[in-house]
Amino acid sequence: MTKLLLVDDDAELSQMLEQILTREGYQLTLAADGETGLERALSGSYDLILLDVMLPGIDGFQLLQHLRQQSRSTPVIMLTARGDDDDRVAGLELGADDYLPKPFNPRELVARVKALLRRTPNTTVRPEPSEYAGFYVDPLNNQVRCDKQQLDLTPTEFDILRALVQGKGQVVSKDQLSVAALGRQLAPFDRSLDVHISNIRKKIDHNPERIQTVRGRGYRLLQLA
Repeated sequence: MTKLLLVDDDAELSQMLEQILTREGYQLTLAADGETGLERALSGSYDLILLDVMLPGIDGFQLLQHLRQQSRSTPVIMLTARGDDDDRVAGLELGADDYLPKPFNPRELVARVKALLRRTPNTTVRPEPSEYAGFYVDPLNNQVRCDKQQLDLTPTEFDILRALVQGKGQVVSKDQLSVAALGRQLAPFDRSLDVHISNIRKKIDHNPERIQTVRGRGYRLLQLA
């Protein structure tokens, strides 16, 4: 059974989501504060984490930072009641895969969860590795190398880079990348894809320019001499 961790101090919301997600076939573990959430995230094997920003003790940003520093690449959806877009961007910069502002429609949350979980490797199908511009992407083992150096990517970053590598230097639109990585088209003024691209560039800091922005169209990979 797919295991989810919900870290949120809103007891009423947590109970409602537990009922909804259980009906969808997920096994949900709850944590009501940051310290408990971090302990469970590090000690358990979860397929996805739903993480509130405002928490007692350490907040969601700190919890996420601890996770990524421990090289835990578990997909994370941030849940936030804050209206400031900068807070959402901050979560993405720390390694969140997606965010959902409160209040949200539970069906939207379920759709986001399914979109992130759909990337679980299917052992009955062996997808072929792909290579381009110094990148080697192995989707079966969820591994990426850049110039033979291993990259530590979040699941969303992995899918974005995989789509770019498969594009073989052709422009891949923002909507195509968002659908490939998040299972949805970008909403107007949604900056999440740009932040994910920025994060990938930082992880290939020796040659970040190999991911080229094509203004008004999307992104593509460049073959560097």
